Amino acid sequence: MTSSIWRPSQVGAPGGEEISIHNFEELAALHAVAKILAQPGELRDQIELALQEMGDRLGMQRGMISLLDRETGEAWLDVAHGVDIQGLDVTYQPGEGITGKVAQTGRPMACANLGKEVHFLDRTGARRFLNRAELSFLCVPIIYDARVVGVLSADKVARQVENLDRELAMLSSVAELLAKAVHNRAVEEENRRLRHLLGRSRTPSPEIIGHSGVMQNLFGMVAQVADSNTTVLINGETGTGKELVARAIHRNSPRLKGPLVQVNCAAIPDTLIESELFGHERGAFTGAIHQRRGRFEEAHGGTIFLDEVGELSAAAQSKLLRVLQEKQFQPLGSSRVVRVDVRIIAATNRNLEQDLASGRFRADLFYRLNVFPLYLPPLRERGSDILLLADHFVLKYTREMGKPLKKISPSVSDILLAYHWPGNVRELENCIERAILLAPGETIEPVHLPPSLPLRVKGVERKEQGRLNAVVEAQERELITNALRETKGNQTRAAKLLGTTKRIIQYRIRKMGIDPRPYRTKTADAPRTGMKEE
Repeated sequence: MTSSIWRPSQVGAPGGEEISIHNFEELAALHAVAKILAQPGELRDQIELALQEMGDRLGMQRGMISLLDRETGEAWLDVAHGVDIQGLDVTYQPGEGITGKVAQTGRPMACANLGKEVHFLDRTGARRFLNRAELSFLCVPIIYDARVVGVLSADKVARQVENLDRELAMLSSVAELLAKAVHNRAVEEENRRLRHLLGRSRTPSPEIIGHSGVMQNLFGMVAQVADSNTTVLINGETGTGKELVARAIHRNSPRLKGPLVQVNCAAIPDTLIESELFGHERGAFTGAIHQRRGRFEEAHGGTIFLDEVGELSAAAQSKLLRVLQEKQFQPLGSSRVVRVDVRIIAATNRNLEQDLASGRFRADLFYRLNVFPLYLPPLRERGSDILLLADHFVLKYTREMGKPLKKISPSVSDILLAYHWPGNVRELENCIERAILLAPGETIEPVHLPPSLPLRVKGVERKEQGRLNAVVEAQERELITNALRETKGNQTRAAKLLGTTKRIIQYRIRKMGIDPRPYRTKTADAPRTGMKEE
């Protein structure tokens, strides 16, 4: 048994009749709410003040307003009085809990004894330590232009509620006053969410191509970190575009007008690393016939990009750590101290956590660099991005070589999608450049690809795949890697997310050669808070 009562359309529904005349206190409260809404100001602030008036004048213990998503019918808690919702992400699916039912049906609902109401979920946890039997709960739709745009809910001390019908009528009157403001607030929030999604999906650089889910996540994280001085560590296989991401972060940062100095740590001999990074004085060593500024000093006011930082020797790691800690250094052979204002972006294709365990990389340096890690997915995990990139390189090289625009044949698309791409985007670009040079006609055929490419595909697949199979496998790979990324590499949770079993996921991961380890160490967008209702 529940103590809920559904009210017919005469209360709070379009075209309904109010069942009773409001008393003086209620009319005064409605007047106060109307006065608040008539003043200029932020919509959210006005709605909060209106709920506060209801608490002060009508004895409302807690009040909440949820907004409706027009596309999905989902309601999300937006404004509350008497409940701390800061940092919470509380949502209701259509028909879920009391709020979800009122949002779905457009009919008010009242509960005389909250302790007996099985539909009440208390997702904010505000009544967790209260005696719910002492509370009554009221919930009405907020209707604007004959459509439910939100839900207004409130609870009161049960002994102060003499007539549920009168309480619902009063709450419905408040909902009518709030309707336009709530509608505008819903539109405002919807626009904000759309802008956020567009910002996440917009590529941070025209050089970076990708529509897959993993790349959209990467674009969002680049947008988050670019507008700061935070140290970034870019992880990814060779050829995934780590340098392009570093450039995009610099170009979208406040340091845009400062220099971007790139250092390939793997290409500098250990004996020269100190001179290269920090400079030297004339005569500091044999052959030092001139004073030289180091790369850190050249990067002052801008960004230094330390590519392949995992290749630094133990001695070089120690010297780099001192600069990161103290923001100053002494050039080789000099007593002067150089202070620098430099943002650090590092990149590696090594698994630095394994290097930590083996003692190859210093733990203190790793934690200095790994403030904001970014993971660049290999090309084989990017699904349909392979063909998108191939088309981009076709356009690029036909223009550079002054050749007529060519198209990729379906059989070449099959090969590109089925290939494992150990060299990633760089290997794909080289393949397309070669094909443009060799193709005499308007179409790139398998014969124009490197000879080993179709052979390797057949060796891996053991039989030639059709276009459909290749596309399906590419999409399956993307689904699995997205699930691993969302679950931080937890294969059991990834299987649940995809609606299958852990055993099947493990089999597909092994068959496709997917490495789940990088997903256990990377940071992702913070997940939605899994709260439970109102």
